[in-house]
Amino acid sequence: MREVREWTESAVRYVKRRRDPVVVQALRSAAAATIAYVIALRLSPESAPLTAPLTALLVVQVTLYATLTNGIRRVNAVVTGVLVAIAFSLLVGLTWWSLALLIVASLWVGHLVRVDEYVPEVAISAMLVLGVTSIGDTAWARILETLIGAVVGLAFNLLLAPPVWVEHAGESIEGLARRVRQLMLRMGEEAAGRTPVHRAAARLHEARRLDHDIVEVDAALRQAEDSLRLNPRVREGLLHRVVLRTGLDTLEICTVVLRVLARTFTDLAKERDPEPLFTPETGAAVEQLLAEISDAVVSFAVLVTTSVSENAESAEDRLAAELRQAAATRDKLAQLLLDDIRRDARRWQLHGAVLTEVNRILDELDTEHRSRRLLEELDRHTREQRERLPRLTKLRERVRIPRPGRNRAAAARRSP
Repeated sequence: MREVREWTESAVRYVKRRRDPVVVQALRSAAAATIAYVIALRLSPESAPLTAPLTALLVVQVTLYATLTNGIRRVNAVVTGVLVAIAFSLLVGLTWWSLALLIVASLWVGHLVRVDEYVPEVAISAMLVLGVTSIGDTAWARILETLIGAVVGLAFNLLLAPPVWVEHAGESIEGLARRVRQLMLRMGEEAAGRTPVHRAAARLHEARRLDHDIVEVDAALRQAEDSLRLNPRVREGLLHRVVLRTGLDTLEICTVVLRVLARTFTDLAKERDPEPLFTPETGAAVEQLLAEISDAVVSFAVLVTTSVSENAESAEDRLAAELRQAAATRDKLAQLLLDDIRRDARRWQLHGAVLTEVNRILDELDTEHRSRRLLEELDRHTREQRERLPRLTKLRERVRIPRPGRNRAAAARRSP
């Protein structure tokens, strides 16, 4: 029985490795580069046409949207660099000063033709072509190899759609939520007892370090958003992008408020040192409330990253129940803080700040607030699409094709 369980676990790990986006992308890039090299061997006069596999390797990006945009810009950059090299070879040839002029001119022309991040590629292509002897043959061979690599890379992504990075972005969002939860739990435990100033300050630094985690999650989310654009395997890609983006925005606001709450605890520790932050009963309520809010943060992250409607509904029900329980504890804490202020009003501003910051987090996690935010974002994207593509909008209205925003508005209420 143990051997069967071990074999099953190893099989599951093998399947996950095969479906991992990094592994899939590596295999796709290697295959595209190899096919481009084989085709270039038959069509290019060069004995080793490595420009074709190099172009294919760079064109086959992690997303179809990036492949289309980067492929066009890369072909434009390489062809521009070759043309600049041909012009220099006819006028001055290769010398140390002509090389310097070539680099300056290539970078300038690269900005003119709007190749964006491929501006250095213009200069690289120009230098490589200018440095050979048979300038004419090599230039046209390089252009041919570049076109072969670009066409193979584009065709490869059109026929074999790139992996969707939504699951990876979802894992990053859930990981951020769990780190927020751990920090909340530690702050709640320390608030229930005596908290030295240096320990409260350490929690403040931990809250500030969450900004770095948000940057990493944002990068993963941008990659996921690109993987949803123009991907034939994804339906309602805009809805998925808006759900994930608004979810990350909410978590980012929660981390900012948590940082402010940690600063309030630090100020309380300075004011009350060496006494505890709160009375025993109030401290226990603070600990309970932060524990309940931390659970709601994780439930919110699970909700925005859940793709199945049934699972999303259960996650939303769980989040709503946790928020109701947290609201009840919040009311209890408000009464306890009021009693403490009546006994000692010297730190009423800090006690009021604790309550304000807790209310802000609860408001951001509220399901109704989330639904309104989703609908607003979907409406905004629809308006931008109509302004950007007015002809397509008029054609859709003539043939009575419903606008995507109307269908998405209904789906947003039950979406993850």
